[in-house]
Amino acid sequence: MGNMIKVGMGDLKVCKCPDNLTTLGLGSCVGAVLYDKKTKVSGMLHCMLPDSTKISNNSNIAKFADTGLDELLKQMLALGAKKPNMVAKIAGGAQMFAFSNSNDMLRVGDRNVEAVKAKLKTMGIPIIAQDTGLNYGRTIEFYSETGILLIKAVGKGQKEI
Repeated sequence: MGNMIKVGMGDLKVCKCPDNLTTLGLGSCVGAVLYDKKTKVSGMLHCMLPDSTKISNNSNIAKFADTGLDELLKQMLALGAKKPNMVAKIAGGAQMFAFSNSNDMLRVGDRNVEAVKAKLKTMGIPIIAQDTGLNYGRTIEFYSETGILLIKAVGKGQKEI
């Protein structure tokens, strides 16, 4: 077993097999994992907001779905990953609070998921598994050797996607 590399909030990390990646407490944030099936180069992004273009102080590129995924891809290619071999798995994007109205500003989880999906589509990277939405937080662990994304949620047990 390799190291378990922690990805913080609004952060991204890349690694090579046998190292693995984890991020804790995904609420409305989305954890996006990119994985090269041949080289086993992996990357994880913990993005908090959908779109960097709507925020004036957006120096932290990993905070946003659009710039975060671009940077993740760039770092993975630098480690030897090849884009045609890449697949994605995503988790998170929960609606953590119950609101009576469906104000768009409050649908951060949904909007993060939509933004990640849209960005991956433009990048040409297929999403092969996802565990998103609903109303609970998730901790995820990605295993580069197997390509398994383990999802842990309080009171929900664990599942693999």
